[in-house]
Amino acid sequence: MGVHAVDEDGARRCIDDVIERFGGLDILVNNAGTNPAYGRMTDQDHGRFSKTFDVNLWAPLLWSGLAAKAWMADNGGAIVNTASIGGMVAERGIGVYNASKAALIHLTKQLAMELAPAIRVNAVAPGVVRTKLAEALWAEQEQSVAAATPLGRIGEPDDVAAAILFLASDGARWITGETLVVDGGQLLGDARNFAG
Repeated sequence: MGVHAVDEDGARRCIDDVIERFGGLDILVNNAGTNPAYGRMTDQDHGRFSKTFDVNLWAPLLWSGLAAKAWMADNGGAIVNTASIGGMVAERGIGVYNASKAALIHLTKQLAMELAPAIRVNAVAPGVVRTKLAEALWAEQEQSVAAATPLGRIGEPDDVAAAILFLASDGARWITGETLVVDGGQLLGDARNFAG
């Protein structure tokens, strides 16, 4: 069943359908994201700001709350939010997106406290990954981005999926409220400054 991330009735139907089909809901990954607001933050209109925060912040809160009430609060579970290293830095052109991801990192901590001990809530913070959403950050400059990344390449979706799988697994059973950076070292700085 496909529903828009911010459609409350659709989200409720989807969660109910999962519980009915599979007998429970142990893992929720909030992975929807958007960024229609390019440019200076002060140049954005309310519509682009609202869409960004609705999808990147409200949707994870909506789905987490519904999952908790429908199953996880009584049966346990793990929630993993997809944030971004953008939520940890200031960058030209994507300030509204980064602000929404900074808020998602905080929401992760808040929900970890509010939903404990039954539900663990964590996040991943990817760097530049080969996805459609991040295409503007790498498509025309992949070699340059890879050269600046300490591990020498941009990320692949599987890199992030592996981190999500870990946080959702019993291997992370004593981890909650954390944001795992998955960026090949991009937050450390430009690897070219250390070459030679």
